[in-house]
Amino acid sequence: MNSLASLDVAGKRVFLRCDLNVPLKNGVITDDGRIRASLPTIQNLLERGASLVIGAHLGRPKGEAKPELSLLPVARKLSELLGEPVDFQTQGSAKILLLENLRFNNAETSKDDSERKVFAKELATYADLYVGDGFGAVHRKHASVYDLPALLPSAPGYLIQAEVEVLKKLTQSPVRPYGVVLGGAKVSDKIGVISNLLSKVDVMAIGGGMVFTFLAASGKEIGSSLVEKDLIPTVKELIETARSKGVTLVLPTDIVVAPEFKIDATPTLVSVNAIPQDEMGLDIGPESAAAFSTEIKKCKTVFWNGPMGVFEFPNFAHGTKVIAQALTEVQGISVVGGGDSAAAVRALGFKDSDFGYISTGGGASLEYLEGKVLPGLQALGL
Repeated sequence: MNSLASLDVAGKRVFLRCDLNVPLKNGVITDDGRIRASLPTIQNLLERGASLVIGAHLGRPKGEAKPELSLLPVARKLSELLGEPVDFQTQGSAKILLLENLRFNNAETSKDDSERKVFAKELATYADLYVGDGFGAVHRKHASVYDLPALLPSAPGYLIQAEVEVLKKLTQSPVRPYGVVLGGAKVSDKIGVISNLLSKVDVMAIGGGMVFTFLAASGKEIGSSLVEKDLIPTVKELIETARSKGVTLVLPTDIVVAPEFKIDATPTLVSVNAIPQDEMGLDIGPESAAAFSTEIKKCKTVFWNGPMGVFEFPNFAHGTKVIAQALTEVQGISVVGGGDSAAAVRALGFKDSDFGYISTGGGASLEYLEGKVLPGLQALGL
């Protein structure tokens, strides 16, 4: 594997695959964390005399050119953060060209190897070298992530190197006690990672929408809360596995419920044993948040992925805020696992520097912790 430092980039054009998949609201970027995370590699390459062709994606346009998923706002933000011009779509006089959303071309995400390879060959004509730095996409077997590095001398960027170093600390020899906090809507997204981590962690706390499948599996009535009924048998097995391995499995004891999923829905605090039939859980309660927090602070290594409730609604953000605060107080390494968790901590007023590390890739970090081979890392020799 080449390192970034070993690539001779002076006077060369470098194709840099970044993860610039940022949240947009009415064309305005609401969290520029992923753009900022790409800056060290961009600045290093420019300082060493390279010119850049940056490839990235935004959302899931499925091969259609959708104006609302254009990278134009990203080009403007990137230019603002770098303090230098960025050409968009067509090369002008700037040292940086940002291509339009690569997923506007169906071949980028194609399951057909030959179709992807044709697109990768086209992208390879833009540059002399390749640097992969889009950690949030490394779990995808896509043309710009997996096929293109094979066609040019390639190396990982600083962001991917940093992400892999942190994830190795979570998987190879974590300092104990090791705790994991998982939330988010669907337990189906997390089954693999839960199964894999139950043989590695000392503490696992479960919140978010996915907790109601755990509560249902534990024999609780969950009202109209989100539940994946087909997974109840699997979750029962996971609960038994945790018990047999001596893992402390922390589930909520109180829940904030509401009659409907709305920002102004009236919150009511109830015991997990008394969730009304016609109400749904939208956050863990304060007693649960305090218990989760106590367990987290006992740990020397903590990984968190997925909010504890609907943090976008102020009445249901308390659980997520308490967990975030607890992670800032860990005497060891605390890792926020990308995606909604990263957006949540910023939306709730925390700074990136409050945490040990904020990953840029939710799905990628989960798949790494699940023990899967990630195509984008494999392509870079990592």
